[in-house]
Amino acid sequence: MPPVAFIIFSVIMLVFGVLVVVNRNPVASALSLVVSFLGLAALFVSLDAYFVGVVQILVYAGAVMVLFLFIIMLLDLKAEARRKINVVPMIGGCVLTAVLVLQLVSVLNTFEPGKKSLVEAPLDYAAAAAARPAVPEGKSDTIKRDLRENKLPDVRLLGEQLFTKFPFHLQIAGVLLLVSTVGVVILSKRELK
Repeated sequence: MPPVAFIIFSVIMLVFGVLVVVNRNPVASALSLVVSFLGLAALFVSLDAYFVGVVQILVYAGAVMVLFLFIIMLLDLKAEARRKINVVPMIGGCVLTAVLVLQLVSVLNTFEPGKKSLVEAPLDYAAAAAARPAVPEGKSDTIKRDLRENKLPDVRLLGEQLFTKFPFHLQIAGVLLLVSTVGVVILSKRELK
């Protein structure tokens, strides 16, 4: 990716991420979050992580739009607009943000491996294949072949991990999402007394 495109997408993501926090209107915050997710998806696509980029758009940006609808249904936006800004938490948040930025800058300046570019430190696919835990024969022959051919199929690896090692966890997450969706629908249909 050209450095100019990286800078553009990073600035879009960071500016709209700040707007998520700064905006007083929840609707504007939700839309800013969608644009921030789109900038992040563009960065993933530029790193050839197409699956993660598409999932970023479909799941997160789509889920944020659902959040956008629930905000309109559940919140009293006029009462939110009348609220006053509390100065003490704002100053505390700014101080903590400045401390975090200073810590990040000091750590990144002293971390020597982080100063190398990917061209100077290429990925070693043979070491990655050797470090991968053993999988029963026949289950991952195609993955082993792809690792030998210096191709890492992220979708296939993700699917193998989710559906062979964590099927119960995946089902529990699906049940929790279903219960939370039903709860939100019930709350939004509740009549005010």
